Amino acid sequence: MDLQQDTDILLADRIWIAVALLHRESPEREGFSTEEIRSKLREIGLSNGLKPASVAAHLNQHLVANLPPSSTGYRMLFKTPAGNLRLLRIDDYTDPGRRAKQMPRRDQIPPQYHPLLDWYEQWRQEGLGMEKPKWQNDPLIRLIGSGKHIWADEHADEYVENLRREDI
Repeated sequence: MDLQQDTDILLADRIWIAVALLHRESPEREGFSTEEIRSKLREIGLSNGLKPASVAAHLNQHLVANLPPSSTGYRMLFKTPAGNLRLLRIDDYTDPGRRAKQMPRRDQIPPQYHPLLDWYEQWRQEGLGMEKPKWQNDPLIRLIGSGKHIWADEHADEYVENLRREDI
């Protein structure tokens, strides 16, 4: 594909490029706000001809792997617990309805962005194989069932009623 102008690049690919560049510039950041991504699109000149509503739909729904799919099944971005967006990693949760592309095809983006594809292949695997915190180690989860011996011999409602009688 001969990319003669910015308008030949798919919106999804433009957004992916902007987020990849943000990651490379700020590797310590977990994710980026939609406004930061829009700003990066403007900065690199990939916002020409884009409708704000289309960009918003892609950032809020179409590309986000951990949300139910809308008109596309793309899984290019991941919404963090803080509500920011980042590129998808291999071990991230993906909604089962999303099966489409995760990154741009090399022949559909300008050559100056090809190194981002190589960088992404390695980046998306970082942390793979590291032990993740297990829910069993959560101190609040470990409290489940504690104190059950208190009302083991009587129904919880009876136990509470007896406590109330004692306070009188």
